[in-house]
This record gives sequence, structure tokens and C-alpha cells, in this order.
Amino acid sequence: QLQLVESGGDLVQPGESLKLSCSSFGHTLDYYQVAWFRQVPGKEREGVACISARNSNINLADSVKGRFAIFRNNIKNTVDLMISPLIPEDTGDYYCAAGAPQGTYCSRRDDDFDIWGQGTQVSVSS
Repeated sequence: QLQLVESGGDLVQPGESLKLSCSSFGHTLDYYQVAWFRQVPGKEREGVACISARNSNINLADSVKGRFAIFRNNIKNTVDLMISPLIPEDTGDYYCAAGAPQGTYCSRRDDDFDIWGQGTQVSVSS
């Protein structure tokens, strides 16, 4: 059974950088498409970035393009989300999720994912 654990959340100042990691236990993540979601209080959960299985095509939400990057580390068996520079609107709980591969495509829709981590909190404040 694949299990996911997020890490890297922190309290940071605007303009700083942060790397969130999604670690897997039990199975290699390379087989799955993986996405990062952001939950802000009072708003719907938003898929901010995804990476496809194997060939690692990516898709980013328009709201984060230019500041977010998603990539696989196959040595560590993680999918990482790099955020730089951070802005206050990035504050929220970040979750990674894994789902069945969809060819060369990756999805940012939460309905396409059935394995979720517990989340890691990011707070951006001066």
C-alpha cells in the first residue's frame, strides 16, 4: 500500500524560497502521476502542480507559473515542489497525492487521485 508523507512546510518571510517534499513508502513514485494541492481556509482546494508518471510532463496552475516548480527525485523517491519567491497568498496547507498514470498527461483535479498525504503547513508572513 503506497503511503505519502509531506515535509518542508515552514513559517517564512515573503521573498524567500521553500522546497516541499512528498516522500513515498512501499512503492516507487515513478509509476504514479503525482500532484500538489493547496488548501487555504475559506477557499476550495486547488491543484497547483502535477507531474506525469515516468516521462515527467508537468502542468502548473496559472496562478503559480513562474514561481512554482515540480520535479521528481528518483534517487530519494520523492516528488518535490519548489516555491520561489513566496508571497503571502501561498499560505495554506499543502498536500501531495498520487494517482494512476494517465499516459503522458497529468491531472490537477483531486478526483483523479486516491492516495493522499497528511499535509504540511506553509505560512508566509513578514
